[in-house]
Amino acid sequence: MEKQIPDSVDLDILKAPSNPAAKDVDFGEVLETHATPQMERKVLWKLDLFLIPLMGFCYMLQYMDKLALSQATLFGLTEDLHLKGTEYNWSSAVFYFGYLVWSWPSSYLIVRLPLGKYLSLAVFIWGGVLMCHAACTSWSGLMAARFFLGVGEASIAPGFAMITGMFYKREEQPARQAAWFLGNCIASIIGGLIAYGIGLIKNNTVNSWQLLFLILGAVTAAYGFILAAFLPDSPAKVVFFNQTEKAIALQRTLSNKTGVMDVGKFRWNQVFMAIKDPQTWCLVLYTLCVNFCNGGITSFSSIIIAGFGFSNLKSLIMQMPMGAAQIVFLLLTSGVATFVRSSRIPMMILNCSVSVIGMALIWKLDDDNRTGRLTGLALGAVFAVNIPLSLSLISSNVAGFTKKSTVSAMMFIAYCVGNIVGPQFFLPEEKPSYPTGIKAAMSGLILGIFFLICLYVFYVWENRRRDRLYGSPRQLTEAEELQDEFSNKTDHEIESFRYVL
Repeated sequence: MEKQIPDSVDLDILKAPSNPAAKDVDFGEVLETHATPQMERKVLWKLDLFLIPLMGFCYMLQYMDKLALSQATLFGLTEDLHLKGTEYNWSSAVFYFGYLVWSWPSSYLIVRLPLGKYLSLAVFIWGGVLMCHAACTSWSGLMAARFFLGVGEASIAPGFAMITGMFYKREEQPARQAAWFLGNCIASIIGGLIAYGIGLIKNNTVNSWQLLFLILGAVTAAYGFILAAFLPDSPAKVVFFNQTEKAIALQRTLSNKTGVMDVGKFRWNQVFMAIKDPQTWCLVLYTLCVNFCNGGITSFSSIIIAGFGFSNLKSLIMQMPMGAAQIVFLLLTSGVATFVRSSRIPMMILNCSVSVIGMALIWKLDDDNRTGRLTGLALGAVFAVNIPLSLSLISSNVAGFTKKSTVSAMMFIAYCVGNIVGPQFFLPEEKPSYPTGIKAAMSGLILGIFFLICLYVFYVWENRRRDRLYGSPRQLTEAEELQDEFSNKTDHEIESFRYVL
């Protein structure tokens, strides 16, 4: 039997021109569509088959491109560009200045522009900028190229988190965030092999480090065209869905109550709500602290491994254990977070704790214990797999499209600041062991664990407070869920909203 549309639902409001999705999906049809479990499974299967690989391969390219600077040092970049003192540190850090500068404008554009097309353009631009690295002849030129690379990459992770929130239910999001983030881990494994292969290419035209930037940049720019063709702007604009499947894709995520279809208008009141929200600051401070570690490990891993006694080319291959460790803990913790309730934050704490142990091994083990210190470096990179879990907290726990984009922007601003500050603890005179940098990374991870505990306590307290005020949330009808989805309310304003832990 078809579902009837209650009189209390004003479909004229839902079809208002301010909502671009209304041009593609009739919301009366959304309410009237009777989605069987088989139909929902087919929609979910299509999403996983098309959407996740699109984002995962792009994220793999992003991390490979980010690693390229560290790898280029083993091919003579620092000598060819005559880098001295802390110039390499700053050429690494300036990437995050570009990322930082563009994080806030990006949060606005993500709301105002067609999301899929905007991200595709960003990928094309960052690929072109990476190719420009090959033309650098001085430190100032490298600094400019790194800055604009950061601008190009600033929209990708927040944009992918938005897309995941659009298409997947709250309980499905940790696994899907992890699935596209898996590209990052794969890049850690094969990135060194690809750089090693490029290093073996003999030519008299360009240096190996220039060839590395040219090849990676060309592949990335070409991938921007693929994203432009297939990455959707919203559930209403999926090229691999028919009209009924579009309605089902929207219908199945209404219970999220996170306002993912409230696109096209930037709401400043939600910006101020985001700034006042305690969960925002717990996430921001956590992100800031753990990225003291990330900035150092990403920029100096090749140099640290070479300091263990490996040759330059072999050091590229020895980065593979870092990616392998990340894959193991990504599958473990994201799997637990998907199937065990209230386990997302505990799994994030576990990953950070493992990385603290890894940093301690690098710091305390003797210089001649190469196996132990390499194990420590691999474990020290595990905290990075918290990124999909932290993004899933935003997509699941922050309602209101503008508020969600604002929280994402603030978190990625903290990400940039942490990555700018972190490399400054890796003092040139301490090369290649960098004890000060390792201790700073370990301290940041410990502080990150503290802020995760604060976030967990806040969510528990707030859920209990709402239960006392409003009672346990009842099961809403589909029409009521549709009204919540288009109410433009935030998580603080929806009485039935409860935070996932």
